[in-house]
Amino acid sequence: MSTLKERYKTEARPALKEKLGMSNPMQLPKLSKVVVNMGLGIADKDALKARTGELAQITGQQPVRTRARKSISNFKLREGMTIGAKVTLRGTRMYEFLDRLINAALPRIRDFRGVPADAFDGKGNYSLGLKDQMIFPEVDPDKVNASQGMNVTIVTSARNDKEAYELLALLGMPFAKKKDEGVQVG
Repeated sequence: MSTLKERYKTEARPALKEKLGMSNPMQLPKLSKVVVNMGLGIADKDALKARTGELAQITGQQPVRTRARKSISNFKLREGMTIGAKVTLRGTRMYEFLDRLINAALPRIRDFRGVPADAFDGKGNYSLGLKDQMIFPEVDPDKVNASQGMNVTIVTSARNDKEAYELLALLGMPFAKKKDEGVQVG
């Protein structure tokens, strides 16, 4: 069993039950899925193959290629062209990916001060944008010829942002300190 899943069961659930004041354990928020999306913006087959391979290494699952929904002539884009890749993680792979993201990848970001705490969507889901895929230890920097960003969306069963924030904070998500939480003057 993944260490993050074990942490959720032993530490986060009892703490959430106490903080949120819920008596029914089925009401407690939990992770539903994690979607990792990598939009290329170009339809180059070699670049697409390389990026989908890197995404498969990072997530441990074969990505699904995403296609353009409509044609846009200014972007030289035709309907049906492959323009990106995404992976939907559930279960054990989801917990393992989040564990690697929180404990291995995010600390490797230069000048990292935490992830923004205001990136919730109002329904308890959290989205995070990463500028470089090379922060993951699975990616070999010598084989990467171009840096590529990605979006990570964490979908929870929380009813609101407060519950989702508490869940992710208890799982170890390194949220940035708010400006008003600094040193008190006077």
